Amino acid sequence: MDYVVSGLPLHVLLVHGTVVIVPMAAVCTVLSIVWPEARRRLGIVTPLLALAALVMVPITQQAGEWLLQRVDTTPAITTHSNLGATLLPWVIGVFLVAMAQWLWFRYGATQADGIRRKLGTAGSRIAGAVAVVLVLVLCGGTVYKVVEIGEAGSRAVWEGSFSNDAQD
Repeated sequence: MDYVVSGLPLHVLLVHGTVVIVPMAAVCTVLSIVWPEARRRLGIVTPLLALAALVMVPITQQAGEWLLQRVDTTPAITTHSNLGATLLPWVIGVFLVAMAQWLWFRYGATQADGIRRKLGTAGSRIAGAVAVVLVLVLCGGTVYKVVEIGEAGSRAVWEGSFSNDAQD
């Protein structure tokens, strides 16, 4: 497959969508787990954004692998490529959590009463707090990975290729 659109490598175009959709899915997942009003308003949007992120990441990675075979390999490009390969597991986690929380709050509300009775009020609060902390770590880690990968990609493309001094 040729990963080129209008003479530009597809990776260069796809990466813009990926760096928007992945953090947006992570933020919506956090909002949905901690803020009931946001959860009601976002509804199915949160898992759909997470699904879009899950689809975008491997396509962007494949386009990047195609591009990697057509550029001079530098340490910065190798770093970016290696970091890029680490994003998919994080996005899978965001998708699973987004889907689980949507299903739980949509269909599992009646089961929550039974769990509260078994765990007790304190136990259910502790379990809820642990779930929130895990979601915050997962989503925060995912956003961090996107920033880290994007910063490495920017360095690979731009570092040393321009001057701070304006030429008149």
